[in-house]
Amino acid sequence: MRTHIKAQFAALAVFAFAAASAQAAETLDVVTFGGAYEAAAKKAYFEPFTQATGVNFSLESYDGGLAKLSAMEQAKNTTWDLMDLESNDAITACDEGLLKKFDKKSLGNTSDFIPGSISDCAVASMVWSTVYAYDASKLKTAPSTINDFFDLQKFPGKRGLRKSPKGSMEWALIADGVDPKDVYKVLGTPAGVDRAFKKLDTIKKNIVWWETGAQAPQLLADGAVVMTQAYNGRIDDAAKKDNKPFKIVWDAQVYDYEWWGIPKGAKHADTAAKFIISASQPKAYADLSKYIAYAPPRKDAIPLIDKQRLADLPTAPGNFKRAIQINPTFWADNADEINKRFQVWLTQ
Repeated sequence: MRTHIKAQFAALAVFAFAAASAQAAETLDVVTFGGAYEAAAKKAYFEPFTQATGVNFSLESYDGGLAKLSAMEQAKNTTWDLMDLESNDAITACDEGLLKKFDKKSLGNTSDFIPGSISDCAVASMVWSTVYAYDASKLKTAPSTINDFFDLQKFPGKRGLRKSPKGSMEWALIADGVDPKDVYKVLGTPAGVDRAFKKLDTIKKNIVWWETGAQAPQLLADGAVVMTQAYNGRIDDAAKKDNKPFKIVWDAQVYDYEWWGIPKGAKHADTAAKFIISASQPKAYADLSKYIAYAPPRKDAIPLIDKQRLADLPTAPGNFKRAIQINPTFWADNADEINKRFQVWLTQ
């Protein structure tokens, strides 16, 4: 009888423990840009956090923008707990009250972070870059400057571009002779916008537009373009993991931060904040660079990265000579107006 009672108590204890564990285990709903970065984030950020806390992740892909987040907020039915954001979206979402404020003190010594990589509502997850790439097996002469991207005589063939003015406008001005440091001063004027579109006109008939990051290396692989604008991590991933003969041209790379932000109505906001703290540690940032060629926004992560791998990152000295940091404030203020003109330009 006592044995039976003990067995009952043991079963109840196991059930209670399992129930408590099930109740404690949360699932964070995360929206990212998918692809190679999401795969790297799983290994460097998500899986270690799950192992340490038991928290799981449900992942959804999107192409950026705030329309869906805004609609969720208006309906008071936010289903996302954590967002992967581009800089201008992170700024706008914070300004419009769509993101929760983030306690910077929870990160510890913030002086280790690159200036500008922590905002009121978000923390940078990595440094990435928009570059252009080509298939080395198909070009006898290697392009080396942004001017080559616009030179259809020297390098005939199609060009891949993201279906967005951001990045392409900057490139057009640099290829037209504007010093990288003066790009936003020029682009901030009506004459500068006209000048950028006029330069894009010179290759317009040869442009193949892409909308998701995975499409850019695929266009190269299919031979649909001879050069394509792309995210550096996508090209590095195709070259390293898939053995594609792709090469990156770093001249005039447009680099930016990627951000973690927590929607205002997130149901698991506290857990999401704990995740951001975990993903912002030096080792986590260094681990990300093992899986994709994106750089850490935290200086004390650099010594933890293999020296050979550092050469693949946007911030490597040899890659950074004529780099331009995207101006998120400019795009937050001007994106709507320029996008409207861009959409009209596409149809002309």
